[in-house]
Amino acid sequence: MGSGERPALRVDLLGGFRLLVGGEQVTVSGGTERLVSFTALCGQGVPRTLLAGTLWPDRPERRAQASLRSALARLEAAGRQVLDIGSTEVRLSPAAGVDIGEARALARRVLDPGERPAGADLSAAAVEALSVDLLPGWYDDWVVREAEEWHQLRLHALEALADDFVEVGRFADAVAAAGTAVRAEPLRESAHAALIRAHLAEGNQAEALRVFERYERLLSCELGLRPTPLVSDLVAGLRAVAQR
Repeated sequence: MGSGERPALRVDLLGGFRLLVGGEQVTVSGGTERLVSFTALCGQGVPRTLLAGTLWPDRPERRAQASLRSALARLEAAGRQVLDIGSTEVRLSPAAGVDIGEARALARRVLDPGERPAGADLSAAAVEALSVDLLPGWYDDWVVREAEEWHQLRLHALEALADDFVEVGRFADAVAAAGTAVRAEPLRESAHAALIRAHLAEGNQAEALRVFERYERLLSCELGLRPTPLVSDLVAGLRAVAQR
């Protein structure tokens, strides 16, 4: 790397916080993690007032601003590399890659009715990218909101990806994508429907029926509900034959 080049920077928030500089993971303080994480999630310049009010919500505005100034002053060298600190706003360095930004873009491409997923978007790596929660174990209000939004987005994308795999005859990948959605949200009917469609497309009628019956029992035990036609109609014929 030449003397004028900046080291590669990366912020990973899926599965937990990681800051990488030049390909090496760097340990930073909890305060730096929170500053970098919130800025990375915003994806643009964050006004100092918003940053202070979000990270220190229980403090008066003046004290929150003082806490922000103190936190910025205590940033480690890696934190100063990844954050561009201005007089009115803080933003992530343009040299920094962010995994949640890449994963969100992937999910939106998969869900775009005008696009047909192909290449890297139709791969096991795509399923893996959509399989991880955002900052698990973090319970700040701003993290919980972002994590729930990502959770819903990735589940919709996994279900859509399962159907895309079925269309091109990649049934194992379809089952993997739909199965990931089911494990992430066991009571989600649309995820079970995607998994049943994948099994049926491959000709595995017994597997499809087992998925339905497990879901039927779980839904009844947990909520006292019955599956809707979204999923029950998929196996209506199989159930009639099995009962006979």
